[in-house]
Amino acid sequence: MKILIAIDSFKGSMTSMEAGNAAEKGIKRCMPDAEVKIMPVADGGEGTVQALVSGLDGQIHNVTVKNPIGEDIIAAYGTFGKTAVIEMSAAAGITLIDKSELNPIVATTYGVGQIIADAINKGYRDFIVGIGGSATNDGGVGMLQALGFEFYDKEGNHVPFGARGLGKIVGINDENVNSEVFECAFNIACDVTNPLLGENGCSVIYGPQKGAKEKDIAIMDKGMKNYALVASEKYKKADVNFPGAGAAGGMGFAFMTFLNGKLKSGIDLILEKTEIEKYIKDADLVITGEGKIDGQTVMGKVPVGIARLAKKYGKPVIAFCGCATKDASALNNHGIDGIFPILRTVCTLEEAMNTRNAMENLSNTAQQIINFYKEVIK
Repeated sequence: MKILIAIDSFKGSMTSMEAGNAAEKGIKRCMPDAEVKIMPVADGGEGTVQALVSGLDGQIHNVTVKNPIGEDIIAAYGTFGKTAVIEMSAAAGITLIDKSELNPIVATTYGVGQIIADAINKGYRDFIVGIGGSATNDGGVGMLQALGFEFYDKEGNHVPFGARGLGKIVGINDENVNSEVFECAFNIACDVTNPLLGENGCSVIYGPQKGAKEKDIAIMDKGMKNYALVASEKYKKADVNFPGAGAAGGMGFAFMTFLNGKLKSGIDLILEKTEIEKYIKDADLVITGEGKIDGQTVMGKVPVGIARLAKKYGKPVIAFCGCATKDASALNNHGIDGIFPILRTVCTLEEAMNTRNAMENLSNTAQQIINFYKEVIK
């Protein structure tokens, strides 16, 4: 029997690979001859680098970059094959600075550009970039500045970092950008559909959670509009209304307009790059899961992405989770045949989240489910 395991991380508890190993351990107890293939998965957000690197014989690279407020930090990105995998949050993430320091007026994505530049210098030309969890609203200008793009004010000076610089832009120069930047393919993991501007744009919708005061929001949106107008005069493909242009404080717009980036569903992009479909096609049973399964899991999360591919080939799918809410049964209509929480006794949240306990619980649950499953298919 061939079993494919593709479980997302149980955030704060188990990585994707740890969850996969735990499930395999339980399976082997009752079905030692099973052919088990573990594929690490993620949706483009936190944990994507770790998942892909650990499961695809990749490598972690560390580089010194600027955090959102310009301080030097060490950021990590991953590579496998000819592909570099970057989480924007490693350099411009909202969790990198104290809550009291959050201020999108000055926060910059410069560090993201530094990571990309480091990967380019190492010879990588194919990029997967997850753009969730940012502390910024600079339209990706900081990232572009790190790559050699120049944004000028009316005095001919470079505009300052952060959203404060967007309203000052009157000219853009890309003549000093390393030509290798334009040889790269940027695939952007983006599950946000906000446009760049207006009441559903990045400044209004996400500015407050990044520390923007009420008086700042209109200023940021006005500045973003100016930036987009100047960019559209030079780059005809600029589209402020494209779904996802407003993702991560305008990073979606920057990648599409300046770097010919392609915005894609996070899970679809990861599944495509890992070529997981060929393993699903060959499996007899597919196992997936994540820490919490609820009605929102159908919105582009790993388990449904895996199930969708599995049902393309008529494969049965079961999902393990730390907990399942009342509306989790909605996933039965999206390709998941059974949902199984792994907690086996009343315990504290701390005990449940402990990695050793979680792996043991997952192993034991997998053992019982597969023990029953093998009897059914006899």
